[in-house]
Amino acid sequence: MEPMNARSGEIVEVCLLAGKIMLENGGETYRVEDTMIRIASAYGAEGPQSFVMPTGIMFAIEGSESATRLVRISQRSTNLNKVTEVNDISRRIAGGHLRPAEACRLLKEVERGAPVYPLGIQLVLAALASGCFLILYEGTWPDMPAAMLCGGTGFWLLGRMAKLSSIRLFGELIAALAVGLLSYLVVRLGIGQQHSTIMIASVMPLVPGLLITNAVRDLMAGHLVSGISKGAEAFLTAFAIGAGIGIALTLNG
Repeated sequence: MEPMNARSGEIVEVCLLAGKIMLENGGETYRVEDTMIRIASAYGAEGPQSFVMPTGIMFAIEGSESATRLVRISQRSTNLNKVTEVNDISRRIAGGHLRPAEACRLLKEVERGAPVYPLGIQLVLAALASGCFLILYEGTWPDMPAAMLCGGTGFWLLGRMAKLSSIRLFGELIAALAVGLLSYLVVRLGIGQQHSTIMIASVMPLVPGLLITNAVRDLMAGHLVSGISKGAEAFLTAFAIGAGIGIALTLNG
């Protein structure tokens, strides 16, 4: 294979890095493909082609300076701020304000960037979301602290399990199990009253809402492979959460 032209290599590197950041942080498949093609076209690449799946990205440039590369996606999370930053960089590229080297530097800074909110704030927001879901599900206001406690604990445990095990479904099962047991405990201690409502509201921060939304949007956009695979991942996540709650209910009799 002939060595890749430096100009084509820079374009492909920028496109793959942008697509990798977006896909790892919750971007839809069709949006990733569109962003990569727009970036390549802005730099004058001939016939850019992209093929994106949840586990990998393939990008190619046709013409006299052909280049093809594949990148593997091994981890995925939700950080829509990084997706927004990549979109902003791609617009600057389309406007002719960034050269490939400068765009690559900015994208690497985005990739290394820390989460928008520290863990403490994420826990508070997860607990608050659980309390709001309790009211949404016609729970009582006195049960709100119990739901916030259970929801925050489950979200914290999910993050801890993600560091201990690479199998995300295992962490979701353990977190859901802890939520189920803790919701039963707070009722027994008199902190809460409606066990089922507290448990349902507390488990909501674990539900893969963005994953389900992206699966449907990818299917509607015609990306059948990505849509079905994301839908299957969402189903397995829901199954793990349901299994954890089921085990907790069984242990509680």
